[in-house]
Amino acid sequence: MFGYPLVEVWVIVGLMVLAVMFLTSMLARLYRKAGPHEALIVYGFGGTRVVKGHGTVVFPMVQICRELSLELMSFDVAPQQDLYTKQGVAVTVEAVAQIKVKSDTESILTAAEQFLTKTPDQREGLIRLVMEGHLRGIIGQLTVEEIVKQPEMVSDRMRSTCADDMNKMGLEVISFTIKEVRDKNEYITNMGKPDVARIKRDADVAAAEADRDTAIRRALATRESAVARAQADQERVLAETLSQAKQAEAQRDLEIKKAQYLEVTKKQQAQADKAYDIQTNIMQQQVVAEQVKVQQVEKEQQVKVQEAEILRREKELIAIVLKGAEIKRQRIETLAQAEKQRLMYEADGHAAATRQQGEAEAEIIFKKGDAEARAMNVKAEAFQEYNQAAVIDKLLTGLPEVVRAMAARLANVD
Repeated sequence: MFGYPLVEVWVIVGLMVLAVMFLTSMLARLYRKAGPHEALIVYGFGGTRVVKGHGTVVFPMVQICRELSLELMSFDVAPQQDLYTKQGVAVTVEAVAQIKVKSDTESILTAAEQFLTKTPDQREGLIRLVMEGHLRGIIGQLTVEEIVKQPEMVSDRMRSTCADDMNKMGLEVISFTIKEVRDKNEYITNMGKPDVARIKRDADVAAAEADRDTAIRRALATRESAVARAQADQERVLAETLSQAKQAEAQRDLEIKKAQYLEVTKKQQAQADKAYDIQTNIMQQQVVAEQVKVQQVEKEQQVKVQEAEILRREKELIAIVLKGAEIKRQRIETLAQAEKQRLMYEADGHAAATRQQGEAEAEIIFKKGDAEARAMNVKAEAFQEYNQAAVIDKLLTGLPEVVRAMAARLANVD
């Protein structure tokens, strides 16, 4: 009994859901959205309106919606006919233009009036015709030199000249750039030749000046290098001279010290030699004295031998000679003994006298030589002409005479 109304409710709900879904689908189909790169032109019931950046519902049969692109349009502006400059020179100009529909509603409506039903190619063709006409007029007001050398000025004139016409079409010129300017008579080529020649001349002059400056700087550098080298050589020679002077002074000081050391050494050597020679002379004197003593002892031994011989002969005579002759013998012996004693005493006295005389003469000669040596030493120290070696040499030269005199005196001793 309660099941039938429940089914009916569910049917109603399902129908309502379907109706909502259908309405939503229909509204989705009727709702149009405009992206940031376009504008929607809605016209029909309620008049013409511009939708940009949001969406709107377009009712079918009573309203129509068309899209108008706001994107940048870039196309070449290259008139097929030659353009004549102010000088009457025919040139061909190729440029690139960037144009777009303005973003304000009035400009969008104006552009919609002009281009809404046209294709992009048709729209660009119309704009290109306008741009080429203005370019022709601007080229006719300029010379080739201005066009070639001042392309920014041509672009500025194009933007300012086309602004009014573009505003009338709801457009704006974003940029206008000249890509190429050429002519069939090689005017532009020949126009650059004076500049090329001038630039080349300037380059040659600059190169010549650079070579001149380089040569001047090289000469200056060479002169400075030579001056620096000369100064360095002068300083080196001065340093070498000072060094040689220092070396000479050092060598002189060394030679002086060597001479001083040599003088001291020679003095000490001379003193040593003198002491050695004096000691040698003393030893020689002692040897001579010993030799004299030996000779004296030999003489005494000879006397003793003679005495023994006399005694032997006396005994022999005693054995042979008669007793009568013994008295004579004794007398003769006594006389002989007396004579012998006399001779011995005389010989001893003569030898002592001779010895004393020889020693006195030797002492005199020695003292004389010593005095002469001292005189020479005084002279050497006074005049700095003789050194200690000369004094010693002089002393040694006199010593043989002393020894010879002593030997001669001692040789006379019997």
